[in-house]
Amino acid sequence: MVPAPAGVAIRARLRVSESDAAVLREVGAFLGSLAAGDLAARSRQGLSHDASAWAVRKRNLSGVSSARWAGSITKATHDQWALARRGQLAEMGWLRGQIRQIEARLARPLGAKADKRADLPRGYGSRTEWHAKSRRLNALRDRLARLEADWAAGRVHVVRGGKQLARLRHHLGEAGLTEQAWQERWRAARMFLAADGESGKRLGNETIRITDTGQVAIKLPAALAHLANAPHGRYVLEATATFRHRGEEWADRITTNRAVAYRLHHDVLRGRWYVTASWQRPPPPVLPLEAALARGVVAVDMNDDHLAAWQLDVHGNPVGEPRRFFYDLSGSTQHRDAQIRHALTRLLHHTRQCGAVAIAIEDLDFADGKCREKYGRNKRFRHLISRFPTARLKARLVAMAAEQRVAVVAVDPAYTSRWGAQHWQQPLTSNNRHVSRHDAAAVAIGRRALGYPIRRRTAPPLAHQSDGYGHRTAQARPDTRRCEEARPRIPGPRTRCVPPGSGAEAGDQRAQHRSEHAAEHASWHQDPTPARPPGTVACTGPSPVDVRTGRDDGDTGAHPRVAITPPPYGEVAGHGGVT
Repeated sequence: MVPAPAGVAIRARLRVSESDAAVLREVGAFLGSLAAGDLAARSRQGLSHDASAWAVRKRNLSGVSSARWAGSITKATHDQWALARRGQLAEMGWLRGQIRQIEARLARPLGAKADKRADLPRGYGSRTEWHAKSRRLNALRDRLARLEADWAAGRVHVVRGGKQLARLRHHLGEAGLTEQAWQERWRAARMFLAADGESGKRLGNETIRITDTGQVAIKLPAALAHLANAPHGRYVLEATATFRHRGEEWADRITTNRAVAYRLHHDVLRGRWYVTASWQRPPPPVLPLEAALARGVVAVDMNDDHLAAWQLDVHGNPVGEPRRFFYDLSGSTQHRDAQIRHALTRLLHHTRQCGAVAIAIEDLDFADGKCREKYGRNKRFRHLISRFPTARLKARLVAMAAEQRVAVVAVDPAYTSRWGAQHWQQPLTSNNRHVSRHDAAAVAIGRRALGYPIRRRTAPPLAHQSDGYGHRTAQARPDTRRCEEARPRIPGPRTRCVPPGSGAEAGDQRAQHRSEHAAEHASWHQDPTPARPPGTVACTGPSPVDVRTGRDDGDTGAHPRVAITPPPYGEVAGHGGVT
């Protein structure tokens, strides 16, 4: 079960005037410079930072701004420093993986094929490629050494405003930007207009206050108190904020003076100002897996251009017809995000119409597949998995499903497409319905979420090829849930027949023979010739007689002579031995 998010964020547009925009730019630039200086001070402290150093930094900022602005700036600094540290850790893991794969491929002969059983990668195709990869290996080792030194010292490298935008300054012609346009975007990205909420205070925030009528008031820093147009050093905007989405929940919080954090930002490309309100709420109780799957599940196979969904009942059988929800991932980021939200909205509506309360998805992660050493020559596939928004799709679906009281179940994505196409695509295809590989993969995902094996049992062997209608060849044991593995190896001939003596009505085969050995398990053997008592008759002649068949082999001298002694009166010699 995927837990629902514990945070909420909503956004509203502010139609500010020119005077309001000028004040917001000045306040944001001033607080942004304070945030940049505090981040530099925090980075210089490294791992030696403690609570006393934090208090000193906050005291220095409070003198030029306010205690609440200083608290918001120092908290944002710590969050940014921690994010940079997590990024360093992730990059070190990625570099170690790259170095390991390149070293393994360099150790292989040129043109050598991959050996999956021995876990050996393929070799490079030419000497030129081998030389280029060896140079790249040295560069990655140097990069890893510098990163490990920064990690040990606690140094982070952060660009306030974004590294991508900073590098864009040197390629304005390629980006189609002028220097003035880039300067506007750079100043907007480095502004700081964010304030944390406080429970128990009026309207949940003393620094940026928004009333129930939408009036926005900002507590100005001490250095900019001359810009105030309201008492107590506040500036009230002419624009009002109206939250269309979750507005009632936001109004309930500010009415009861619960904490609400606000952030104002400027979108230079659109020329608009926005305010974002966010708060934390207790996570809803996690629905037990059995209760979530009591009405079946809607299984979803995520693809590059659509979501393939199919409803499954509690027994793992597909119900109704498969559905597909298309989206387009081309264009800007806002367009892609809107396409994803629209597709997920239709999926949630379909789930509620089916009566199900759970959606099954794959726990996809293409971090390993984006490596150049794994799919270096297949650039088309690398581009496909690089632009596939797995994390955003999952996060959006979980957040939107929590509002609809729909549970999300994440399953292992191993072999869902392959086994779905192998076992479900052809049986579900008919003259009036074409089942694609993605639809069959959705069935496989749903069955795995319900605890059933994906691979279907094959038909039983034909009559008289086994002991009646014997077992079915199942790839997973029927009494084992959530476990799919090969059948255990049974010693003996590799046939589908029931082993001798182990049928359902075989009984005790050993009790049917006076020799106390079952005929199916013991081979015939000849006892050594005993000493002849008086009265026995020796079989002599040029040709021995086979005592099992009574047939003369016609061989002279090839076998030893066999002496046959008649049994005592009242006994019959068994076939287990010959005397």
